[in-house]
Amino acid sequence: MSCCAGPCRCGADGWNAAWRGTAADDAAFTARRHYALRQAGPATAPSIQGGKSMILNRFTQIAAAAVLAVAVLSGTQADARSVEEAKASGTIRISIQGDNCPWGCINSAGQADGYDADMGRAFAKYLGVEAEFVPLAVANRIPALNTDKVDVLFATMAMNPERAQSIQFSIPYAANQLSVVGPKDADLSTPESLANYRIGVPRSAAQDTALTALAPEGTNIMRFDDDAATIQALTSGQVDAVGGNQIYITRIKAGAPGKYENKMPLTALYNGVGTRLGEADWNSSVNTFLAEFMATDEFKGIYNKWMNMDPPQMPAEMEGVPFAIAQ
Repeated sequence: MSCCAGPCRCGADGWNAAWRGTAADDAAFTARRHYALRQAGPATAPSIQGGKSMILNRFTQIAAAAVLAVAVLSGTQADARSVEEAKASGTIRISIQGDNCPWGCINSAGQADGYDADMGRAFAKYLGVEAEFVPLAVANRIPALNTDKVDVLFATMAMNPERAQSIQFSIPYAANQLSVVGPKDADLSTPESLANYRIGVPRSAAQDTALTALAPEGTNIMRFDDDAATIQALTSGQVDAVGGNQIYITRIKAGAPGKYENKMPLTALYNGVGTRLGEADWNSSVNTFLAEFMATDEFKGIYNKWMNMDPPQMPAEMEGVPFAIAQ
């Protein structure tokens, strides 16, 4: 069975909701560590006596640590695929969320679906390759990118200065309003009122950050693995309200019509495509694609299909979040 609509291939490890390091990863790390220690040489130098030996010992330990750090970090970056290598392979590995339609999900036919999946397919077509989708849980998106498990993140990546320290963002390609969603009869009109309720959020998501900053100290904020688990916690009564994106209310109403509503806005966010820091080829390719594609009727059709609205005006710049790598 195909994993995705159109030309693409399943991820080699299957449809894993949360990527974890493999035994091969551990073996590679161990090999690099042993190599680094061999390069650093012995921890002491018998020909040097007294205080000089202690100084040399300390210096050698520092050098060994430095070599180890470089070996481990270069093992990630040096192994990461370039755009040309991806083209030569005929595939691009694209991360999406696996359970958060209409943003990104795996549908009942086992196919990658949603806004991000459609945008990923368009990018693969632009590069002239097939899309290989890798669905990931929220907290595993950036680690998977930075350990070269995927090439790019079309994965509902809200753009903020904190994340911009870990990944390179593209220009924005989607907007997302975050709100507190709760029962219609609940008083959730002010930040202070949050302290009276159990509030659910997906761990490490943008609404987790926004709500944690807004809520009074001592508010019972309960964190779940992903959006689906957060919504399930609300509809099952495990929490009283949730911090959600603009799509939450549609999904919640489908399972519990007439009971919930958007109560209090948190913040408006913009999503960008994530690539690895310093990799100008990926960042430039994504930005060129988005600048061209977002001016087409095809892009407008995709946005309307999944967001039920025309594409909004995207910001030309965001404080603390560069859209391009300085050349």
